[in-house]
Amino acid sequence: MVNYLVFLKRYLKLFLKLIIFFLLSILTQIGGVIYVVSEILVSSRVAFYRIKKFVLFIVLYVLSTFLVVPNLAPIFGREKIKNNDLVKACSFFTIICNRNYVTPELHSTIQDIAKVSNSTYHNIELVYLDANFPFYDGFPLVPHLSHNDGKKIDISFIYQNEKGLITDKKPAIFGYGIYEAPKLGEYDQTKACKKKGYWQYDFAKYLTFGIANNELKLSEKATKDLLLAIVNQQKVRKVFIEPHLKNRLGLQSSKIRFHGCQAVRHDDHIHLQL
Repeated sequence: MVNYLVFLKRYLKLFLKLIIFFLLSILTQIGGVIYVVSEILVSSRVAFYRIKKFVLFIVLYVLSTFLVVPNLAPIFGREKIKNNDLVKACSFFTIICNRNYVTPELHSTIQDIAKVSNSTYHNIELVYLDANFPFYDGFPLVPHLSHNDGKKIDISFIYQNEKGLITDKKPAIFGYGIYEAPKLGEYDQTKACKKKGYWQYDFAKYLTFGIANNELKLSEKATKDLLLAIVNQQKVRKVFIEPHLKNRLGLQSSKIRFHGCQAVRHDDHIHLQL
C-alpha cells in the first residue's frame, strides 16, 4: 500500500509538471523549455529547492525574452515589433509572452500604417494585440487559428472618451472581448454562427475578466481611417472585421472579408495579414 501511494504521488507530480510545461509552451513558446532547464539545474535535494527553481526560471525566462530571443528570431525570419512613438502593444502580456514577432515585411508595413494614421491623429499610436511567436512556422499561437507564420497581426480599434476625444485607451485589458455589436437592423453574424453550432465564436468575451473601460466608445471615423490606411498598403492581402462593421463604416475594399464561423468574432479588433 505504501509503495502504491509513493508511485501515485510521483505520477501526479510528473503529470503536474507536464501540465505546467504545456501551458508555458502554449502561452509563450519558450517557457516550457526554460521550465525543463530550471528543473534540471536545481536538485530537489537542496534546501528551498522550489523557491530556487522558481527564481532561476524567472531569471532565465526574462533574460531569454529580452536578450536571447530577439537575436535568434531573425534566423527564423521574424523580428520583434519595435514599440516607439507610433506603435505600441496594448498589453505588457503580449511582450512578456513573446507574442510580438512578425516578418520584416509585416513589421515595415505596420510602421507605414502607423505613420499614415499618425499624420491625421497626432495624439495616438497604432496599438497592436497578438502577433506571432518568434520561432517556427506552424507553431500555433493559441487561441488564434492562423497566427503561425509571422504574417498576421491584430490591431485595436480606435476609441474616444466621454468628451468625444480620440484616445489610446482601450475598453479591454488585453484588447479583446469588448464587442461593437450589431445595431438594430444590422446583420448579426454572431447569432448566425452560434446558431450553426460554433459555440466558440464569442469566446473572447471571457478574456476581459469582467474589466472594461465603459466610458470609451468606438470612434467610427478614426477606425474607418485606420482601416483605409491598412487596405491602401499594397502588401496587405486580407483584413478581417465583422460584416456589420464593414457595412456600417461604408468600406468597399475587397481586401476586407469575413473570416468564417470557425474563428472568433472580429468586432473587437482588426486582423490583417500579408
